Amino acid sequence: METSQALEKILPAFERYYTVNKDSEPPFCAQAEFRSHNEQYFLVRSAHIADIDSNEFVYFATTASLTKEVLEDFSKQAWEEGLSKVKPYNGHRNSDITLIIFADTLAEDKNQLIKQIKKTKFYKSYKFSFHGWSNFKLVVVDLETQIIYFNRLGKDYRKLIEKNIFQK
Repeated sequence: METSQALEKILPAFERYYTVNKDSEPPFCAQAEFRSHNEQYFLVRSAHIADIDSNEFVYFATTASLTKEVLEDFSKQAWEEGLSKVKPYNGHRNSDITLIIFADTLAEDKNQLIKQIKKTKFYKSYKFSFHGWSNFKLVVVDLETQIIYFNRLGKDYRKLIEKNIFQK
């Protein structure tokens, strides 16, 4: 399977809840945004207690061969671009940034690359978490071996990718 085919299979799964933009700036080939706003009040709406905003920004990237340098570059660019969209305030809960990379193959130093994927972590809190926080989720799909690698927070996407891309 090619990276373009994998991307075409996964984007419809996001289109139900996310706003998907297929015309993204390089190095990303697509982006998806999810925004949720909740309000809490006591008995009547005029007794407003809190606003709760939760966001997720997903970036999709494709590459022929994934190396440590390419992984670092994609991760840093996704993190910086995602943080530029965050507007923290007292009702902001979280804004998570997700990067999903489709690679035809992984570089020759595969074990080191897998360790780096698992250890990749970015976190930012706003005003000691009173104005929310941001986490980074990373998922790498090796299309040659059909194995999905992820960091601790990215494992939630495993079933979604297996179901939509690798279903037999």
